[in-house]
Amino acid sequence: MSVETAARLCEGGVMPDFTFDTPFAAGLSLSEAVQKTPKTALLFLRYYGCTLCQYEMHLLAENYDQITAAGGQVLVVLQSDPAGIAEQIGPDSLPFTIICDPQAALYEKFGIQPAASMAKMADAGTMLKIAKATAAGYKHGAYEGNELQLPAAFVVDKERRISYAHYGKSAGDTPDVRSLAELLK
Repeated sequence: MSVETAARLCEGGVMPDFTFDTPFAAGLSLSEAVQKTPKTALLFLRYYGCTLCQYEMHLLAENYDQITAAGGQVLVVLQSDPAGIAEQIGPDSLPFTIICDPQAALYEKFGIQPAASMAKMADAGTMLKIAKATAAGYKHGAYEGNELQLPAAFVVDKERRISYAHYGKSAGDTPDVRSLAELLK
């Protein structure tokens, strides 16, 4: 299936099941992962070395109590190799699961397209987030995946029914932790 013909996921639909690897486990399934909480957010970012993605994951980890207080969980999907992330963090470093998709198969399957150019992926909100990430000391790591990849966010229930579907229009167009927590209630 090509990116151009991939069907975008919509609210009310069902997210297809898939098997995934994390930096610390292989062969897990979405259908099993979503059984842990009433609702699960899947946040598709770029890759682990991306400054903006590091900052987004830091904010998520720092405020994860809002997610658990809402009764939910977050799975972060990255176009990163599991072994590369495992070399940088430990199994209990983050309160959420990282799904590794180094071939970007899930991005393609769910119609999460890249921007047409670098200029089209950065709006004012993205530039502000990058400035905050840089001020917080985040530096770009290894390049992986598609540098022009745009983000997406979905919320599903235990049956993988989609109650929220958002395809980012810029690299920083993701719901913040407070918004994710509200969507998980």
